[in-house]
Amino acid sequence: MNGVPPGRSVPMLKLPAGRSRILVGIVLLWFLGLIVRALYLQGLDNDFLRQKGDERYRRVIELTAHRGMITDRNGEPLAISTPVESVWVSPKDFEITPARVHQLAKTLDMSEDDVKSRFSQSQRDFVYLKRQVPPETAARVMQVDAPGVFLRREYRRYYPAGEVVAHLLGFTGVDDNGQEGLELTYQAWLAGKPGSRHVIKDRLGHIVEDVESVRAPQEGHDLALSIDRKIQYLAYRELKAAVVANKAKAGAIVVLDAKTGEILALANLPAYNPNNRARLDRNSTRNRAVTDMFEPGSIMKPFTAAAALEAGKFKPDTPIQTGPGTYTVGAATIHDTHDYGLISVAQVIQKSSNVGAAKMALSLEPEYLWSVFDRMGFGKAPHAGFPGEATGKLRAYKTWQPIEQATMAYGHGISASLLQLAHAYMAFTGDGEIKPISLLKLDAPAAGVKVISPQTSQAVRGMLELVVQAGGTAPHAQVMGYRVAGKTGTAHKEENGRYAESRYVASFVGLAPASDPRLIIAVMIDEPSNGQYYGGVVAAPIFSQVMAGALRLLSVPPDAPTGNILPPDNAPEVKEVV
Repeated sequence: MNGVPPGRSVPMLKLPAGRSRILVGIVLLWFLGLIVRALYLQGLDNDFLRQKGDERYRRVIELTAHRGMITDRNGEPLAISTPVESVWVSPKDFEITPARVHQLAKTLDMSEDDVKSRFSQSQRDFVYLKRQVPPETAARVMQVDAPGVFLRREYRRYYPAGEVVAHLLGFTGVDDNGQEGLELTYQAWLAGKPGSRHVIKDRLGHIVEDVESVRAPQEGHDLALSIDRKIQYLAYRELKAAVVANKAKAGAIVVLDAKTGEILALANLPAYNPNNRARLDRNSTRNRAVTDMFEPGSIMKPFTAAAALEAGKFKPDTPIQTGPGTYTVGAATIHDTHDYGLISVAQVIQKSSNVGAAKMALSLEPEYLWSVFDRMGFGKAPHAGFPGEATGKLRAYKTWQPIEQATMAYGHGISASLLQLAHAYMAFTGDGEIKPISLLKLDAPAAGVKVISPQTSQAVRGMLELVVQAGGTAPHAQVMGYRVAGKTGTAHKEENGRYAESRYVASFVGLAPASDPRLIIAVMIDEPSNGQYYGGVVAAPIFSQVMAGALRLLSVPPDAPTGNILPPDNAPEVKEVV
């Protein structure tokens, strides 16, 4: 029966009565434990189940804060943030197929291998596929049958003025954080703080319910600069034209408000486009006017004259013997281009006599001369608020040898940035006071520091007016309808510890109107190589063009007749030895 041989019985497993009761009891206790656990989790402590549910459907979405706008002093936008979309993926929610990878790669202009590598990071819940894509591209991405691919609203920085203000503003990175320039300096002010919110998503990643806002984003603050956009364009245009015409390596220009210390323009070449940084190099991104140091050459002579006048040893008409055009100090000989013979202190500045400047410097105690240079700001950062500001080089007076004291009088053995030079010339614009400089728009001028007497300031300014007139080194700096004062500089560049014979820095710093200065403009051209290299021929014309345009833009009234200009072609050229 049922395959069991006749005469045999089927063996039966029979537990003792006590053991069966124990087994039944264990099973009942197990079921009872499950019931108690279920009641506990659902009735008394449901955080665990809620947490597991949230992990599947609930997400925290970061709300990006809008970065503050940067404007010029008149409210014109210089840097703005525009909304863009970034494509991100959740590898856990994405079912990878060759067709989906191909579609995404084609839509986002990526290689298929690159797309696959992003989805291969299966241990992560959030991976960017591509950042900051145009809105039309983002729309096409969402039409692809690809669950697990989402969009995230971000902001991309845009610079309407492009390369014109690139060195000043700097730029932001892909996360909209400042990387260079004022974008970096004022990162905390501009960036704001991101917010967040809780949402519930379905299995396809679609938001089906906005649960709550956890933290509202704090928008970044706007930043108003001291820059005048129109003057900035003017300065950049003229600088670029001069760099090209002179086949120069680089150039820089600073326009400073002599009344307030505000920087109205600051431009550099070579430049770069901050809206397209695919090919950036360090040579193009350097803000040379602020971070680069150079020996100013004869631009230093007015400070030497100011020190001599302040010490009471000289007056503007005090005669100085510069003949025979050379002056020996120790084992070295200082040269002038001509034998000017017996000339006044004012003529030393007008004709840029190295011999005359050296004799004035050596008549002073080293400590006193150093103290005047120090008060003018040499050897110190100008504190304009730009990262990496150069301090220049002004060695301790105790280390000076007589020849070093003599050469510093005409700008050798001392170095400064172009911004430092423009700032120092503020001492000659008013009553001998230097105000702090600022890259931000000021509600009111800050208090200045008196560095020389009003009498010395006015006397040196009178000497600087002679420089742009007949017999001076810079007739090309004249401006129709305005009295101009300034000084040229031409210096050999240092190379391997020696001065290179054919590499120069041509510069000019001037102010106008000379009767009541409103603007200071400093220009530097690095290594002009088209035949001319003197500051009066290379840098002074840039000053003239920018000063003329800026004074008109600011509606500064003329202080001279319109026929005040001496045609440079008819003016005798006065060269300066470097």
